[in-house]
Amino acid sequence: MNTLLQLLSRFGLAAMLLMILLEYACFPISSEIVLPFCGAAASAENISFFLLLPASVTAGLLGTGICYLAGRIGGNALLNRLTKKFPKTERGIRSSREKFEAYGAFAVCFGRLIPICRTYIAFIAGAAGQKPSIFFGASAIGITVWNTILIGLGYLLRENWADAAALYIRYKNIFLPVCLLILLFLICLRRKRHSRASEPT
Repeated sequence: MNTLLQLLSRFGLAAMLLMILLEYACFPISSEIVLPFCGAAASAENISFFLLLPASVTAGLLGTGICYLAGRIGGNALLNRLTKKFPKTERGIRSSREKFEAYGAFAVCFGRLIPICRTYIAFIAGAAGQKPSIFFGASAIGITVWNTILIGLGYLLRENWADAAALYIRYKNIFLPVCLLILLFLICLRRKRHSRASEPT
C-alpha cells in the first residue's frame, strides 16, 4: 500500500491508470481495492471524477485487450495450459466458458461484474474468436458500470476509501442485481436507437 501511495503522489493520474490497466490485464491486484483507492486519491488531488472515469474505462479496455489478444493468439491451447499449470483455475475457466457459450456478448458485458468470471472472460472470448468490435463494445459497457460504482464510492468516501471495499462485500448481493438491471437498460436503449437509425425515412 505504501508503494501505491508513493506512485500516486509522484505520478498522479498516470499511476492510477497504470494500476487500473494492470488489474484488467489480470495482474494479481484486486479491483475492489484499486478502484476505490484511485477514486479516493483523485478526490484528494482534486482530479475530476468525470476525467478519471472515462480515462479508467480506456485503461480497462487496454488491459482486458491484452488478455483478449492472448486468448486470440493462444486459443484453447492456452486455456488448457492454464488449467494444467494452475489446476485451481479449471473451475473458473469452465464456468466462464459455459456463460460465454450460452450468452456470448452478454457474458462479456455481465462478466465484468462477476468476480471469477471477470478474470477469465477476455481469454475465453479471444480463444472463441469473438469479433473485436463486439468484445470491446460489450466490455466497455460492463467496465463503465463497474468502474463507476467502485471509483465513485472511493471518490465520495475519500479518506474512508477502504470502507468502499467493505461496502461492496457487505452489499454485493444488492449491487450485482442493480448493475445487471442497469446493463440491461443500456443494452435495450442501444438496440432501440440502432433500430430507429436503421428504419427507412
